[in-house]
Amino acid sequence: MAISAGALRNNKVGQAAEGMLTQAGLILQLLVDVVRNTFRKPFQTREFIQQAWFIASVTILPTALVAIPFGAVVSMMTGAIIRQLGAEGFTGSASSLAVVQQISPMVTALLVAGAAGSAVTADLGSRTIREEIDAMEVLGINPVQRLVVPRVLAMILIAALLNGLVAVIGVAGGYVFNVMLQDGTPGTYVAAFSALAQLPDLWIGEIKGMIFGVIAGVVAAYKGLHPKGGPKGVGDAVNEGVVITFLLLFFANFILTAVYIQIVPPRGA
Repeated sequence: MAISAGALRNNKVGQAAEGMLTQAGLILQLLVDVVRNTFRKPFQTREFIQQAWFIASVTILPTALVAIPFGAVVSMMTGAIIRQLGAEGFTGSASSLAVVQQISPMVTALLVAGAAGSAVTADLGSRTIREEIDAMEVLGINPVQRLVVPRVLAMILIAALLNGLVAVIGVAGGYVFNVMLQDGTPGTYVAAFSALAQLPDLWIGEIKGMIFGVIAGVVAAYKGLHPKGGPKGVGDAVNEGVVITFLLLFFANFILTAVYIQIVPPRGA
């Protein structure tokens, strides 16, 4: 028996699906607006610098502290598995490539989204419920150009820089852990990484970090510009923004990794 559009709309599942599709479309529309307004003058240089400094100040220390155990855990697990296969010489390449390609961009993105993204959502949400955004539009000021673009670009910049920091700390942590606690050979660890790593492995990590920064910034800004229910709605928007960003980050990471594997052959293949 056919289900009418009205019945589907009244169904909770249908309403949830419709709401998610609508929200996805609005987020995509905001992304297009951000790209369009990025190249419009005047560029908000002061706001961009302030936001970049703020994002860096709230993410550098947690990122560095998280990178050390991540690198050690990856080195420990890969070392244990590779030792069972009798190929201890490849521990350096396996653990280092895992950190550079996967761990560093994901750790960076999750911390940027959790710390900086929630702050951006709270800031823009507070401005929205105080009707500051409406006042800016009445005065002819584009809130996307004035507020959103500097925050998104700041997230992209800091995500790229933090990704490099996490990669260095993670690889160094894995090296120390392998050499000091797993009785690995320093020369073998470095030689294995040099033998299998290639420049695109570093580039894909940076590209992921920048794309993840875009996702975190746009989702945080969208949620901040559309809170529901007053001050309580701002808190709900922060939580929803972090959850949505995490889901999109994992999905985007899967797509980028699959594309990279297809277009970049392994070294020596």
